[in-house]
Amino acid sequence: MTPEPSVSTLPALSPGEAAQVAAVTAHIRTELEHSDGWIPFERYMELALYAPALGYYSAGATKFGVAGDFVTAPEISDLFAGAVAAQFAEILQETGGGVLELGAGTGRFAGAALRSLADRRLLPDAYSILEVSADLIARQRDAVASMAGGFASRATWLSRLPKTFSGVVFANEVLDALPCDRFVIANGQPERLGVQWDGRRFGWAACSAAAAAADDAWRERVTAALAGLAPLPEGYCGEVCLNVEAWIAGIAAALERAVVILIDYGLPRRHYYHPERSAGTLRAHFRHRALDDPFWYPGLCDLSAWVDFTRVAEAGQAAGLELAGFTTQAAFLLANGIGEQASTLSARGQAEQAHALRQLLLPGEMGEAVKVMMLSKGVDRAWQGLALVDLRDSL
Repeated sequence: MTPEPSVSTLPALSPGEAAQVAAVTAHIRTELEHSDGWIPFERYMELALYAPALGYYSAGATKFGVAGDFVTAPEISDLFAGAVAAQFAEILQETGGGVLELGAGTGRFAGAALRSLADRRLLPDAYSILEVSADLIARQRDAVASMAGGFASRATWLSRLPKTFSGVVFANEVLDALPCDRFVIANGQPERLGVQWDGRRFGWAACSAAAAAADDAWRERVTAALAGLAPLPEGYCGEVCLNVEAWIAGIAAALERAVVILIDYGLPRRHYYHPERSAGTLRAHFRHRALDDPFWYPGLCDLSAWVDFTRVAEAGQAAGLELAGFTTQAAFLLANGIGEQASTLSARGQAEQAHALRQLLLPGEMGEAVKVMMLSKGVDRAWQGLALVDLRDSL
């Protein structure tokens, strides 16, 4: 891992931000006190991101866009939503039903997608957004109302998955925020890393003997994930998200005729756990700075790790879903007509969108780092977004 940044290089906190960091820190320290001074990193990440009224996604703060901590594809350009909505439209013609977006961020994507679907005369029965943050729900309502106009009435907000659903399930940069564990290769075996308090700040700590003895099932699952791959060197650090299976199974249980579209930073397993990728992919983001140390400003930093898409495919198949396809974001957007959409803009509009398209499509930007996986249930056909590049054999 790279050396930790100096706090002097990070933006100063407001009194409110400092108070939130103090409250989240106290909350996690209380958990440590009840756990013999050690918790798995997965638990730390869960508390830092999702602790009610305290965590990064639960407390009120600007998270997305120029004023936030990172920029997602929907914030870069509405051309992204237009291209993805073209895929929605093709699916809805086959399945009927609605759209269910998981983790809708600012709501900008939902507003732009509804507008695009209305232009295509393919509005869903309902555009449902699953969101647990009251702060984000308020922002999403405003964004959808301003962008979708009279079609905003199709939008509805849910606090849990529906019992049954047909149509499109969509999640953009959601999987990378599922709490994950951290491990290090020691004596040729994966050892779980956790978190302790050193009297000044949180930091990495190996399992205690008692915790290690209770981790046999965890080690078996991680060892199974690494089986058949190139041997990893001593000291190799990586992430494993064992929450994927339950997350996918929960979605699959609700589906009748539906297609799930997952867009995220990630790799097939043999590239994800490559010997040269020895520091893993875990990052904290704070005001557009990517930090290798995840313990800065608990509750104010977003935490994420790239996705092992082989695990996602396996989880989908175990839950009764079919792997409909796996491709890059660039190939998916191009196949869904993002270039044609851009060409219909005025000369000034094309110039304004040129930088956005480079960010969305170029290999050195999001074009290849971000992948698209489609899983289906009750419907079997080729989809237009998968027509250019098929990466299923890489999984």
